Amino acid sequence: MIRYILLLMLPLVLFGAKIETFKVKSGQTYLTFLEEQRLPTKKLYYDLDNDDQILTQEIRAGVHYQISKDSNGSIEQILLPLNDEVQIHIYRSKDDYSFEIIPIICIEKTEACSVDVTNSPHYDIYKSTGSTKLATIFVSAFQNSLNFKRDLRRGDKIVMIYDQKYRLGKEFSMPTLKAAMVEMGKKKHFIYLNDDENYYNEDGHKVEGFLLASPVRGARISSHFSKRRFHPVLKRWKAHLGVDYAARSGTPIRAAGSGKINYADWMGSYGKLVKISHDDGYETRYAHLKSIKVSRGKRVKKGDIIGYVGSTGRSTGPHLHFELRKNGVAINPLKVVQVTTKKLTGKDRTAFLKLKENYDDSIDLYLKNNTRFIKVPEHENQCYFFSKEFCS
Repeated sequence: MIRYILLLMLPLVLFGAKIETFKVKSGQTYLTFLEEQRLPTKKLYYDLDNDDQILTQEIRAGVHYQISKDSNGSIEQILLPLNDEVQIHIYRSKDDYSFEIIPIICIEKTEACSVDVTNSPHYDIYKSTGSTKLATIFVSAFQNSLNFKRDLRRGDKIVMIYDQKYRLGKEFSMPTLKAAMVEMGKKKHFIYLNDDENYYNEDGHKVEGFLLASPVRGARISSHFSKRRFHPVLKRWKAHLGVDYAARSGTPIRAAGSGKINYADWMGSYGKLVKISHDDGYETRYAHLKSIKVSRGKRVKKGDIIGYVGSTGRSTGPHLHFELRKNGVAINPLKVVQVTTKKLTGKDRTAFLKLKENYDDSIDLYLKNNTRFIKVPEHENQCYFFSKEFCS
């Protein structure tokens, strides 16, 4: 109980502390981070349980973290985000430091922007808003249904309504696109995020890009899909029915599409293997994992972490071997794949049409007023820690 009282008092203690913000460097690991800050690696890493050690491997370049120091320049606390949900909290108690994983406290605002097309959607959205993330989610949302290069013209309109999270007054995490309209040749095309967390067009047809661009962020392709490849271990020609992504051991692997785990265990030359069943007879496979984070029967969403890059089974080094199969037949994962869309009916369609009507009214308003960009003002409350009661 005393410990929790102390935790609740920390924001007040920090009133006189010096708080600085930094970015995680490219190639930096949690261990090198601790060494750079001259913090005890034994207690803050080597003494952690296996799950926490694995979680620390999610540290990624470019993420903002905060350090608070006392008047003597000694570190009091550190907040280091690992993903959209949790962060590492390192804090000093007397003459020692402690480690814990805590939720990220942030605020979420609904925002909107209207953009005139002059070049390309990605360029024009970035130029108008300064957000590459916003430009990326817009292009991704329409990539399987519209051809921007062929059909988009100068002077066409784009409107987006989206939710954006803010942490310490700064944009945090990818925005969530709620609704969007793009005008192409005087014809308007819409998508809406429905209550089932899927995107639908104005006719109530599901619109979904099935596969992630890569199950391993930032990884390079070390071997492509081929019916004939000289195997580096077996030293003979053999089909390579997947794509290999070279990455550092322990790098997170994400589900390429939403589905159900139908296998999560060791399988011969695959080593530690995860299989995910998707709609329409599709299956993805993730091989040579260092460790598996999911279990058989569990449902996952596209982008969920399912394991970590390793070199188990028949492998010459750390990488992910990624396969895509349709009714058991291997196909090239790099080809554009779109799961057959479904159409809403009955009560689901009625609810969707109501949601659509509300978004259409907002989009018409933004177009009528030629609203360029509605952005939340900077959040000045220096709230960092454990409970929303400290955030106003």
